[in-house]
Amino acid sequence: MDNVSVVRIFTLSGFNETMNIRLTIFSLTLMYYCMIILINMSLVVIIVLDENLHEPMYILLSSFCINALYGTTGFYPKFLLDLLSSSQEISYEGCLLQALIMYSFACCDLSILAVMAFDRYLAICRPLHYHFFMTKRRLSQLMCFSWLTPLCIISISILLTSRLTLCRSKIEKVFCVNWVIVKLACSDTDTLLNSVVSYATIIIYMSHGFFIMWTYMHLIKTSVRSKEDRAKFMQTSVPHMTSLITFLIVIVFDLMYMRFGSADLPQSLQNFIAIEFLVIPPVMNPLIYGFKLTKIRNKILSFYFVRDTSLSPIIYPGK
Repeated sequence: MDNVSVVRIFTLSGFNETMNIRLTIFSLTLMYYCMIILINMSLVVIIVLDENLHEPMYILLSSFCINALYGTTGFYPKFLLDLLSSSQEISYEGCLLQALIMYSFACCDLSILAVMAFDRYLAICRPLHYHFFMTKRRLSQLMCFSWLTPLCIISISILLTSRLTLCRSKIEKVFCVNWVIVKLACSDTDTLLNSVVSYATIIIYMSHGFFIMWTYMHLIKTSVRSKEDRAKFMQTSVPHMTSLITFLIVIVFDLMYMRFGSADLPQSLQNFIAIEFLVIPPVMNPLIYGFKLTKIRNKILSFYFVRDTSLSPIIYPGK
């Protein structure tokens, strides 16, 4: 049993500075989490129920929203429970599961963004080949790629972490992060394979980023040729670029801080840096797409318009 960790409970020490105002933080977090669920579920339901939105771009958008629900569900319920608890602890198995969800959520976001970039590349740069290539079967394969590949890669990383013998149980964050668990290992030599897999994962998803940059170089080059292409680019690709830039900023900032950041920063600021990828993109992305994409915006407006017109015979009985 040498490879089995003797640590069965982790202590999340990132809450120490927030306990004095935990009821305020709990109330604001609960409202924010409800808003995340409402906004993302609304877009998913609209896309599912409206057959006019059963197109690759909107189906990928619904997958984007589902992933946001998946990632935030791995964090917010436990975070809210910890704010109401006298001790902030998490089981060994629960910590590994939360780390799996957090990492796979972030990687899946980038995979979906890569697939969305490829979809826009075909639609704008290769319009004659779009419907031939982007069939329902091919779309299903791309969606499986964007979901299953990150899950498999991160599962390997978590399995490698589970074999480590841990000598410490204090996690200086408000949730579990795989690399932080690895640093709790008794021997640094045991973590060499974890480091290799970690850097390999970074390289894989950096290649996703380079692929997205390559597609947008072609998109911009093509869109300047005609007014119609420019309008299509502004309508469908600008929201995607905004989501991508936001994602890259928060993820790269968090990764750089986790690897090279100073522990002298206030704990509250460290906590915000750690959770910003769970705070900003899950709300901002559906709002950007909802307001920018004409079909979705019209669907939302028509919903309220239909409700208003259904009341018109009562308000104006003579008409």
